[in-house]
Amino acid sequence: MALVRLQKYLAHAGVCSRRHAEELITKGKVVVNGETVTQMGVKIDPETDEVSVRGKKVEPEDNRTYIMLNKPAGYVTTCHQPGRKIVLDLIDLPQRLYPIGRLDNSSTGLLLLTDDGRLHHHLSHPSFDHEKEYQVEVAWDIPDAALESMRQGMVLEGRKTRPARVTRTGPRSFTMVLKEGRNRQIRKMVELAKNRVHRLHRIRMSQIRLDNLAPGKWRRLNEKEIQILTQGLE
Repeated sequence: MALVRLQKYLAHAGVCSRRHAEELITKGKVVVNGETVTQMGVKIDPETDEVSVRGKKVEPEDNRTYIMLNKPAGYVTTCHQPGRKIVLDLIDLPQRLYPIGRLDNSSTGLLLLTDDGRLHHHLSHPSFDHEKEYQVEVAWDIPDAALESMRQGMVLEGRKTRPARVTRTGPRSFTMVLKEGRNRQIRKMVELAKNRVHRLHRIRMSQIRLDNLAPGKWRRLNEKEIQILTQGLE
């Protein structure tokens, strides 16, 4: 079998994203055939080499898990945070799943989770231009000029946001489609427009829509949805 880079192997095996795999390697958490690896560029033969992460042997999985969750308010999108409710508490599955992207504690809506490290990297990295669509309600009437500023891009923390598609749906509501996901981006843009977010709800990631999934509920993605998301992955 052809040799593959160690970080790519770990991502394909569903251990983590490729970026996180690189961090694990540099921190000395990955062992190949009994020897700790700390350098990038190492290649392995998946059929003959034995790999372990933090002492646990890595076994490539043929069947990946792809989950859609309608995240309710009050849950954080991390895998572990003592004293806080996390989205994994809502999913009764034995697999170790990772949220793709984030929704802050107060935000609701579509969240994808998977054990496919390739897909996690592909959907999380802004260079791949995947769209995310949100329904936004604000505290006070928002003028057209403020929505236009969001469309064109606003300077947040010294860097301008990418152009967005913004469509008014009411005096105090609009939809926004982003191709990036900076920390609390929409909330900060609204604050810059002298307003405040009352409700932030994600309804779409890439071509996957939340539709009528109830708050706090989850389901597995169907074959068509998985094909859409994984098409073109290495």
